[in-house]
Amino acid sequence: MATQEARLSALWAAYQRQPESLGKQVRVEQALRGVIHSHWPGGVRLPSQRRICARLGLARGTLVKALQRLIDEGLLVTGQGSGTWVCRPCQAPVTPLAEAALSPSGEAALSARARAVLASPGASSIQSGAFMPGIPDIAHFPMRKWRSLYASVTVPQNTLLLSYSTGGYGPLKRAIRDFLQRWRGIRCDTDQIIITEGAHHGIELCTLALADAGQRVLLDSPCYWGARNVFMAAGLEVETLAWHPESGYVPRTASQPVHLAYFTGSHHYPLGVPTRTADKRALCREVGASFVIEDDYEFADDGGSDLLFDPQGSAGVLVGTFSKLLFPGLRLGYLVVPRGLADPLNRLRSEVFREGRMMDQAVLAQFIDDGDLDAWNRRIRRDYLARQQVLHDRLYDLPGVRRLSAPSGTISLCLELDPEIDDVALTQRLLEAQLVVRPLSLACGRDDPRRGLVMGIGMVSGDGLRHEADRLRRALKRHLKASRRRGARHAAPR
Repeated sequence: MATQEARLSALWAAYQRQPESLGKQVRVEQALRGVIHSHWPGGVRLPSQRRICARLGLARGTLVKALQRLIDEGLLVTGQGSGTWVCRPCQAPVTPLAEAALSPSGEAALSARARAVLASPGASSIQSGAFMPGIPDIAHFPMRKWRSLYASVTVPQNTLLLSYSTGGYGPLKRAIRDFLQRWRGIRCDTDQIIITEGAHHGIELCTLALADAGQRVLLDSPCYWGARNVFMAAGLEVETLAWHPESGYVPRTASQPVHLAYFTGSHHYPLGVPTRTADKRALCREVGASFVIEDDYEFADDGGSDLLFDPQGSAGVLVGTFSKLLFPGLRLGYLVVPRGLADPLNRLRSEVFREGRMMDQAVLAQFIDDGDLDAWNRRIRRDYLARQQVLHDRLYDLPGVRRLSAPSGTISLCLELDPEIDDVALTQRLLEAQLVVRPLSLACGRDDPRRGLVMGIGMVSGDGLRHEADRLRRALKRHLKASRRRGARHAAPR
């Protein structure tokens, strides 16, 4: 009984840390998911539904829906009359038909490209929680308006929206063209815009069209790890070169030719600071890259002043996504490509990936044309700026902190730490306290010793943000002091 009470208390604490702006079902889902990942091993039996509902103040129907979601995800298992248990999937028995797909050691016989991607740090299995980077505010998004737009486009005369598209939905391409002119000062033709299923899909299409396996792509260090993994999966040789906001790029020592150069846009991710066009242009001249891909990952409200991309050029591609502007599950983005590449990239997209999502594209086009995207972007940027300021004020003076990116109205902040601090271990300790961040070192190249934490502010706001920020400060202060003491002992002469 005492153990069950301890589990109930852990769940209650995790539930209290969820933003109140989320619905109760989402809050209890995220709380359960967090304690399962951090505290409850496989085989643990959950407290009874009656006790959970009484402690958390939930209706039984709300809890049942949340439990079912986690059962569907394979995190829980239940049996009639036997309660609900944490599930850790065991390895399925190998059948004769499956043996051919396994290596002699019994592991899956994956391709070299797949092994390289999976061996490098990438996406986390945890995609929610306080300060999870890369997630925008989905709690306050105007979902009622979004649902009403679906009703308006699904009328009998719009049956073509159920078919394949050719190069993307025309009204959406025109809406994106006008949006880019308003917010980025980019003047391009609709024919230069290719609709994609998110930024990763756009980068993959560019890689497929513009580079062959074995050619070299150059990325900043620290880099956006999602793009790095797309390039690795395509069989490209990935090179990283450290960029520092104050001094620019370190001297390049490699001599191999560079075919592609990849940069984040006007705002660097994950460092969370403005980029500099002069640095990017000088590096491109030095390495002689055939094509430059610029990913507008962090859509800062700066007019795109530090974008290298020129829509009139012949070697630059701009990658954009609505996953960070609106919500991740939308999975719609775009490329802006040179005029000479538009037709072959469109045809290649159709041949390899096919095209669809026409109803989603129609809804997004109407959302932009009605002015809702502009209104949402203006509102949420102001909100993000205020949230970043709350976090900045609580963290900038902690021991071991070298730099904290200035508030800018994007969804991320980067806390750079002294290089002797193990940011991977620190991230794990914070996760045990239900504080989800990402270590900066995993985005850095081998010759880049920077350490730090990448943090998001999309999932916390209001009183919940202030509470979580205070918890984060206390946890960091405790762990950073301990890390510095250990570092001092190791550095002391013997």
